[in-house]
Amino acid sequence: MSVWLLTDAAMDVHASPGHPERPDRRGAVADGVRDAASDVLHEPEVEPIDDTTLAMAHDPAYLDMLADAEERGGGWLDADTYLVVGSLRAARLAAGATLQAALAIADAEAEVAFAVVRPPGHHAASRRGSGFCLLNNVAVAAAGLRAAGHARRIAIIDWDVHHGDGTQEIFASDPDLCYASTHQSPFYPGSGLPEERGVGEAAGSKHNRPLAAGDGNEAFVGAWRDELLPAVEAFAPEAILVSAGYDAHRADPLAELDVTEHGYAEVSRLLGALSGRLGLPGIALTLEGGYDLDALRASAAATVRGLLAGRSEVPV
Repeated sequence: MSVWLLTDAAMDVHASPGHPERPDRRGAVADGVRDAASDVLHEPEVEPIDDTTLAMAHDPAYLDMLADAEERGGGWLDADTYLVVGSLRAARLAAGATLQAALAIADAEAEVAFAVVRPPGHHAASRRGSGFCLLNNVAVAAAGLRAAGHARRIAIIDWDVHHGDGTQEIFASDPDLCYASTHQSPFYPGSGLPEERGVGEAAGSKHNRPLAAGDGNEAFVGAWRDELLPAVEAFAPEAILVSAGYDAHRADPLAELDVTEHGYAEVSRLLGALSGRLGLPGIALTLEGGYDLDALRASAAATVRGLLAGRSEVPV
């Protein structure tokens, strides 16, 4: 059961004093992965995403705007989202690590591959960054998997406390991309209603399950067990990618969903078992939100242990 950890300290140059999306987050999650993986851990070098793959998910004009802004010394895209000199390299490393994780699974080199990255990505759409996100790491990885011929039908699992509006927007009309999300509602960014099911031929391929503040593990696990994972299984994806945010944790300072690491462990166990039933070689994950360091470490470890336990339940 090989576990890959893909991370790079060069991502930590992306920082702004007092901002909750801070460099210490990356170290906490990486330590959680190490705690769970132990002697089956592999930590390969991370390579930044190539321009061709990046342009499959993001409009070139948007990418040019980011480059111009950084060349001028950085600045703020909105009240929450910034660039400093070096931010684009960090973001390119984050997207590259996420694609490497996806390819490691597709090539059966790992059963769990976790891209522990920053800045996060799921609020970034094709032509805009927002919500701490510059590039949509999981969308770039999905595009890269397709370009490499590894998968066409892909499922993206998103358990961040905030709805992945950027991811959903990028793939809204894509019938071969199943998006499934739990998120606190009403809450930023205000999207992710149950009726948001996809556009045109993609109608029915997007699955949103809003949860209320304080719902906790029972509602969180139940939503995945009873609604979302069955929808993913019926979709029969050829690859599964996870937007793994941990800001639904009860210790998180920015949200109130009241999930614990035990909730993440159980959903991960269910997801691991599902991947085995589908005959997939494993699961790739990329870090999204989560702002309490102890909760991040414990939740990441619980996720890796849960995925491995779930996969061991099903002969593959």
